[in-house]
Amino acid sequence: MLISLGTLSLLTQTRYVVHLSDGKRLVLFRLPAIDTSTRKANETYNGWSYYAMEAECPHAGGPMAESSVDIEDSAYVVSCPWHAYDFNVETGESSVGIKACTFPIKIRGEEVMLEYPSETINTIKIARIEPVSEKVELKRYASSASILENTPGARYLDDNASVCEWAAHILNTANPEQKIDLTTRLFSLFVAREASPSPMNLGRGIATPPDQPPRESLVEVQPWDAPKTGRAGSAKSRIAMLHALANIELWAIDLAIDICVRFAMFRTEGNKKELPRAFFHDWLKVASDEAKHFSLLRTRIEQMGSYFGALPVHHGLWLSATETAYNLRSRISIIALVHEARGLDVNPMTIEKFRKAGDKQSVPVLEIIHNDEITHVTTGHRWLTWICEQEGTDPVQVFRNNVQKHFRGPIRGPFNEEARMQAGMDRRWYDNHGAHGDMAVAS
Repeated sequence: MLISLGTLSLLTQTRYVVHLSDGKRLVLFRLPAIDTSTRKANETYNGWSYYAMEAECPHAGGPMAESSVDIEDSAYVVSCPWHAYDFNVETGESSVGIKACTFPIKIRGEEVMLEYPSETINTIKIARIEPVSEKVELKRYASSASILENTPGARYLDDNASVCEWAAHILNTANPEQKIDLTTRLFSLFVAREASPSPMNLGRGIATPPDQPPRESLVEVQPWDAPKTGRAGSAKSRIAMLHALANIELWAIDLAIDICVRFAMFRTEGNKKELPRAFFHDWLKVASDEAKHFSLLRTRIEQMGSYFGALPVHHGLWLSATETAYNLRSRISIIALVHEARGLDVNPMTIEKFRKAGDKQSVPVLEIIHNDEITHVTTGHRWLTWICEQEGTDPVQVFRNNVQKHFRGPIRGPFNEEARMQAGMDRRWYDNHGAHGDMAVAS
């Protein structure tokens, strides 16, 4: 039997999460029809097609609402952001042998109808439908803060510019609004052209990243001199915490962009394999996510009556980038699998502090960031594992050796074991069965 999800005029975004009254969640995709010569039951008169599948990956529960979409053999295939398991959105078939549950969609006039198992249809209703937002909050207005007034638009490179030229341009852009605009633009261009006859030239080796990306109109201090943020009990404390997080996200943009240009010439030891194009796609996606995070935090800070740049910031995260500037294995180990993974440990506690403070507007922003960060750790895990597979080494041992060499002090618990496992990091990566759950490293 059929359940109405809504009208075509209302369901115009690329994807939605559909919550059913029985507790199940589905993802509804709206994608351009691949073959418009004949109109299928799930296609509209103006060339759109709708698909529905279970919201959790059947492998490890990854969020399929955050999946990437590709076309293979004239069919749409979505890949889970956690471990890249791929599924045909119409049949649920996967190249790895497991199958996802899919649900037929039928277009009846202006209604989008979901076909659901008939034995339960009498008790099933739509609880709510939530659009999945990829929106970046670009600033299109003058801020009340004088240092942000009349920000000029970002300078786009021409159609012949390579990925590495774009990356160097972004890294050398000091203005944060221009940086997030350029970052999301680059990722959109890369994805759009990847499926075309003329994909972007990677430009390996033709651009040089700066030693440290510049910043505009920010008061910088040493990490140990950064102001204390408090415990989120007051609006002032929450602004300080969001400001500190926004600074981290701004550096995270640069870190994801930097890895594309700085290590573009990398080749594995032994078989001398160069990095595949999927490597650049994955890190540009991370950078685009970080740009989204910064924009959401900056917008929330302004809603609370302040602005980004109102407090001193530090560049402590970039110190790790400098430390690992000459070794891709070290860079991934320290940035993605230590710093980003640590975010998975502390984010839930931060979210709970804001929730207890009654800050209902900030909590959804922090939840978006946390869920995205799981996929970022997954990206680091995936590519360190790929390098080690090519080189015949143990990724866990490579990670631990790099932590010993490049990270000062212990990696402290408590660890968010569930989120780390979702990202591919089981306890072998961080637990040496030491006291207090700490992973001991050289100091």
